[in-house]
Amino acid sequence: MRAAHSTRREMLALAAAAALSPLTPARAYGERPEPRPEPMSGDEVVRNGHRFFGSIARDLAQGVEQMARRWGRPNAYVLGQEGSGAFVGGLRYGEGVMYTRNAGQRRVYWQGPSLGFDAGANGDRTMMLVYNLPSVDAIFTRFGGVAGSAYLVGGLGFTELTADGVVIAPIRAGVGARLGLNLGYLKFTPEATWNPF
Repeated sequence: MRAAHSTRREMLALAAAAALSPLTPARAYGERPEPRPEPMSGDEVVRNGHRFFGSIARDLAQGVEQMARRWGRPNAYVLGQEGSGAFVGGLRYGEGVMYTRNAGQRRVYWQGPSLGFDAGANGDRTMMLVYNLPSVDAIFTRFGGVAGSAYLVGGLGFTELTADGVVIAPIRAGVGARLGLNLGYLKFTPEATWNPF
């Protein structure tokens, strides 16, 4: 009877641990925490942006300088592509690779809804500068903000999104026809998903 009682107690403990496991960070025993990504110079960001955007990026250096005055030096950036469409309410989906100087690269996906005075559709090459990122996995959350769009055939657009002290500044060079102002967020995930919420 004592052995059965002990086994039941162990089973209950295992069940409780399994139920609470999604609430605790998954980290192997003895595994060191991820390093904080190091800041990058403005020249490094502009050089990679020019390579990525090509001839559309003649205003990129000015935009990066303006963000550096406001937020300092980014410690990560994302290069990718996205598509979006809106008529009052809208959706945006994208994918890319996040680069850091010392913490490696990571494939990321983003999606999000928007609501506002907005109409049209566009496809963009996107560079996102990331400021104050405490660890690589900290990117996987929702970043909210106000966005304005003025794409008539092509152009370069800058916005800022924030969450928990981390700032993401998407720079979009796109084609399409879109005009508006909206409120929304981007949710970053490690896997592709159609769910923007």
